[in-house]
Amino acid sequence: MQPEPNPRRTILVGEDDLEVRGYLELVLKSLGYSVELAQDGDEVISCLESAESEISAVLLDVSMPNRDGLDALCEIKRIQPGLPVIMISGAASTPNVIAAVQKGASDFLCKPVLHDDLRKAIARALTARPAGYTPPPRVQPAGARAFVGKSARMKEIQALAGQVGWSDAPVLIQGETGTGKEVLARELHGHSRRAKKPFLKLNCAALPSELVESELFGYERGAFTGAFQKKAGMFEMANSGTILLDEIGDMDVRLQAKLLQVLQDQEFQRIGGKEPIKVDVRVIAATHRDLEMAIGDRSFREDLYYRLNVINIHLPALRERTEDILPLAEFLTKRHASPENPPPPLSPQLKAAMVAYRWPGNVRELENFVRKYLILGDNGMLASELQAKERTANPPVHTPAPVTPIRAELRVDAIRTPAPQILEHVAKAKDQAEAEAILAALTSTHWNRKRAAALLHVDYKALLYKIKRLRLEENREPGEAGAEQFLAIAR
Repeated sequence: MQPEPNPRRTILVGEDDLEVRGYLELVLKSLGYSVELAQDGDEVISCLESAESEISAVLLDVSMPNRDGLDALCEIKRIQPGLPVIMISGAASTPNVIAAVQKGASDFLCKPVLHDDLRKAIARALTARPAGYTPPPRVQPAGARAFVGKSARMKEIQALAGQVGWSDAPVLIQGETGTGKEVLARELHGHSRRAKKPFLKLNCAALPSELVESELFGYERGAFTGAFQKKAGMFEMANSGTILLDEIGDMDVRLQAKLLQVLQDQEFQRIGGKEPIKVDVRVIAATHRDLEMAIGDRSFREDLYYRLNVINIHLPALRERTEDILPLAEFLTKRHASPENPPPPLSPQLKAAMVAYRWPGNVRELENFVRKYLILGDNGMLASELQAKERTANPPVHTPAPVTPIRAELRVDAIRTPAPQILEHVAKAKDQAEAEAILAALTSTHWNRKRAAALLHVDYKALLYKIKRLRLEENREPGEAGAEQFLAIAR
């Protein structure tokens, strides 16, 4: 007999596509279930470990960023073996289905997921759940477990996280990509009085500005085409909890103004709404960009920077804390290794190569390397690979020829030129070069901006921003790019 839908039964949905995620949420709620949402594999695991109510089943997309569905499935089965997991995919190839079943999936659905198919799959999953199943005791949150570091700088950051975690003050986390900014944000949340409340993350660089706005603030029914019903945004869903705004430096300037209002007044309006909504949310922002430089080129608001920068934590790159490389590798090995198939120990040669390598992708690159090591298990081959990559990235430096006295005199004269004039000249030359390249691409694509962005190998949003900043539209004549007019002005 199939169980009846029950609002006390909670389904965790892991899906990176905003529209599909919203559709699944709508269908599940119409069937009477409570729903928790996650946008990647890491967030699925975090929700599972920190959810206040018991998760009855997981609906998991195969292809997701950061950690894909199959990898997340393995972790779910490690921490809650009896929890039913239904995999969904737009590419229902036989290898995908076989891999999902082998890793413990209870069912597999193809996109687009039909209402009735989803209803039956959830009912089957809940029926198949072992009788008298009791979820295992809660483990420590993922952020606290993964924040590993023995270097002096990392110990300082760990102490600082414990000291400021209890505060409601905004925190700005800066550091290169892959250094663990999200892990630190979860650590701060875990130390706060909000630890048992929601922790939500939004990557500002992963979505167009319109979707970022609707995700953060929600919208009213009829606010725009396709808004068939009211939707709560992250600020509402994270009330009393924490929001991580990842890659805040890529947020559209117009949205920055709205975010500033929330930080100042703790209230906002949904898109298309008129009534202010009060919230109590702590905001943690993270970025790999130099925000002070972004303020200089007017892509980031100065007032928002100072509002976010109450507490600033800079995470060092892995190459700046080499003493953490081997402890991190050991931790990640234990995290990803199968108990039935323990890996061989790291050889002295591989350890030396790991410490000598600069790890441009930081901890994320190290984690991928560890996973590769667990699959191949070849110490010698992997050590040689790291040594070759290091030689390629850092070729021997040749000592330059001595500078002649005449050349030295010219260099001194150049230094005496007033700095503001030099900077102004460089800025104008840079703008002119950018404008020439962009206008050439726009002209060749008949002002198709998406094709021009692909032609220039730049992000579409970045191209739109440059077109606006360089005022290229103003100089465009009907059917023409207007290159000559702009370049005449630029000169």
